[in-house]
Amino acid sequence: MSSSSVNNILLYLAWLVAVIATLGSLYFSEIKGFIPCGMCWYQRIAMYPLAVFLGIAAFYNDYRVRKYVLPITMIGSLISLYHYSMQKMPTLFTAQPCSSGVPCNMQYINWFDFITIPLLAFTAFILITFALVFIRIREN
Repeated sequence: MSSSSVNNILLYLAWLVAVIATLGSLYFSEIKGFIPCGMCWYQRIAMYPLAVFLGIAAFYNDYRVRKYVLPITMIGSLISLYHYSMQKMPTLFTAQPCSSGVPCNMQYINWFDFITIPLLAFTAFILITFALVFIRIREN
Protein backbone atom coordinates (compact mmCIF):
# COMPACT_ATOMS: atom_id res chain seq x y z
CA MET A 1 0.00 0.00 0.00
CA SER A 2 1.44 3.36 -0.98
CA SER A 3 2.13 6.17 1.45
CA SER A 4 -0.52 8.28 -0.26
CA SER A 5 -3.16 5.57 0.22
CA VAL A 6 -2.34 5.25 3.92
CA ASN A 7 -2.53 9.04 4.30
CA ASN A 8 -5.92 9.11 2.59
CA ILE A 9 -7.23 6.35 4.87
CA LEU A 10 -5.95 8.17 7.96
CA LEU A 11 -7.55 11.44 6.86
CA TYR A 12 -10.89 9.70 6.25
CA LEU A 13 -10.55 7.92 9.60
CA ALA A 14 -10.00 11.25 11.38
CA TRP A 15 -13.09 12.64 9.62
CA LEU A 16 -15.14 9.56 10.56
CA VAL A 17 -14.17 9.91 14.24
CA ALA A 18 -15.18 13.59 14.19
CA VAL A 19 -18.53 12.77 12.58
CA ILE A 20 -19.25 9.97 15.07
CA ALA A 21 -18.33 12.24 18.00
CA THR A 22 -20.54 15.02 16.65
CA LEU A 23 -23.49 12.71 16.07
CA GLY A 24 -22.92 11.08 19.47
CA SER A 25 -23.09 14.42 21.27
CA LEU A 26 -26.25 15.31 19.36
CA TYR A 27 -27.73 11.91 20.26
CA PHE A 28 -27.05 12.45 23.96
CA SER A 29 -28.61 15.92 23.98
CA GLU A 30 -31.40 15.70 21.42
CA ILE A 31 -32.57 12.10 21.75
CA LYS A 32 -31.58 11.10 25.29
CA GLY A 33 -32.39 14.57 26.63
CA PHE A 34 -29.08 15.14 28.44
CA ILE A 35 -28.62 18.88 28.89
CA PRO A 36 -24.97 19.81 28.18
CA CYS A 37 -23.06 21.70 30.85
CA GLY A 38 -20.74 24.62 30.13
CA MET A 39 -17.66 22.43 29.70
CA CYS A 40 -19.57 20.16 27.31
CA TRP A 41 -20.35 23.18 25.16
CA TYR A 42 -16.66 24.08 24.94
CA GLN A 43 -15.91 20.54 23.78
CA ARG A 44 -18.67 20.78 21.19
CA ILE A 45 -17.29 24.10 19.97
CA ALA A 46 -13.99 22.32 19.36
CA MET A 47 -15.45 19.13 17.84
CA TYR A 48 -18.21 20.29 15.50
CA PRO A 49 -16.00 22.26 13.08
CA LEU A 50 -13.63 19.28 12.86
CA ALA A 51 -16.33 17.24 11.13
CA VAL A 52 -16.59 19.94 8.45
CA PHE A 53 -12.87 20.74 8.11
CA LEU A 54 -11.79 17.11 7.97
CA GLY A 55 -14.61 16.19 5.60
CA ILE A 56 -13.55 18.84 3.12
CA ALA A 57 -9.87 17.90 3.55
CA ALA A 58 -10.62 14.21 3.03
CA PHE A 59 -12.64 14.97 -0.11
CA TYR A 60 -9.76 16.98 -1.60
CA ASN A 61 -6.95 14.87 -0.06
CA ASP A 62 -5.60 18.03 1.53
CA TYR A 63 -3.15 17.08 4.26
CA ARG A 64 -2.35 20.71 5.02
CA VAL A 65 -5.51 20.80 7.13
CA ARG A 66 -3.52 19.36 10.01
CA LYS A 67 -1.94 22.80 10.59
CA TYR A 68 -5.39 24.14 11.45
CA VAL A 69 -6.96 21.06 13.00
CA LEU A 70 -4.18 19.93 15.34
CA PRO A 71 -4.37 23.02 17.58
CA ILE A 72 -8.15 22.54 17.85
CA THR A 73 -7.82 18.85 18.76
CA MET A 74 -5.16 19.59 21.36
CA ILE A 75 -7.24 22.34 22.97
CA GLY A 76 -10.34 20.13 22.85
CA SER A 77 -8.49 17.22 24.45
CA LEU A 78 -7.25 19.46 27.26
CA ILE A 79 -10.78 20.72 27.90
CA SER A 80 -12.09 17.14 27.89
CA LEU A 81 -9.37 15.95 30.24
CA TYR A 82 -10.05 18.85 32.61
CA HIS A 83 -13.78 18.11 32.52
CA TYR A 84 -13.19 14.40 33.12
CA SER A 85 -10.96 15.16 36.10
CA MET A 86 -13.70 17.45 37.48
CA GLN A 87 -16.07 14.50 37.37
CA LYS A 88 -13.76 11.89 38.81
CA MET A 89 -11.82 14.03 41.33
CA PRO A 90 -14.30 16.67 42.51
CA THR A 91 -12.31 17.48 45.65
CA LEU A 92 -9.53 18.98 43.50
CA PHE A 93 -11.89 21.62 42.13
CA THR A 94 -13.30 24.01 44.68
CA ALA A 95 -14.23 26.70 42.14
CA GLN A 96 -17.01 25.60 39.83
CA PRO A 97 -16.93 27.09 36.31
CA CYS A 98 -20.55 26.01 35.83
CA SER A 99 -22.44 28.21 38.26
CA SER A 100 -25.84 27.96 36.63
CA GLY A 101 -27.60 25.18 34.78
CA VAL A 102 -26.26 21.65 34.78
CA PRO A 103 -23.23 21.15 37.06
CA CYS A 104 -20.07 20.11 35.20
CA ASN A 105 -19.36 17.25 37.59
CA MET A 106 -22.68 15.55 36.79
CA GLN A 107 -22.23 12.17 35.08
CA TYR A 108 -25.08 11.29 32.74
CA ILE A 109 -23.32 8.06 31.82
CA ASN A 110 -20.75 6.16 33.84
CA TRP A 111 -20.10 2.94 31.94
CA PHE A 112 -17.78 0.47 33.72
CA ASP A 113 -17.39 3.11 36.44
CA PHE A 114 -14.98 5.24 34.38
CA ILE A 115 -16.35 5.95 30.88
CA THR A 116 -18.18 9.28 30.87
CA ILE A 117 -19.08 11.70 28.08
CA PRO A 118 -15.92 13.83 28.56
CA LEU A 119 -13.79 10.67 28.31
CA LEU A 120 -15.52 9.78 25.05
CA ALA A 121 -14.78 13.28 23.74
CA PHE A 122 -11.17 13.04 24.91
CA THR A 123 -10.78 9.71 23.11
CA ALA A 124 -12.14 11.22 19.90
CA PHE A 125 -9.81 14.23 20.09
CA ILE A 126 -6.81 11.96 20.73
CA LEU A 127 -7.71 9.58 17.87
CA ILE A 128 -7.98 12.51 15.47
CA THR A 129 -4.70 13.95 16.72
CA PHE A 130 -2.86 10.64 16.31
CA ALA A 131 -4.24 10.13 12.80
CA LEU A 132 -3.09 13.59 11.73
CA VAL A 133 0.31 13.28 13.40
CA PHE A 134 0.86 9.93 11.73
CA ILE A 135 0.05 11.49 8.35
CA ARG A 136 2.71 14.07 9.01
CA ILE A 137 5.29 11.45 9.97
CA ARG A 138 4.55 9.35 6.90
CA GLU A 139 4.77 12.35 4.57
CA ASN A 140 8.23 13.40 5.76
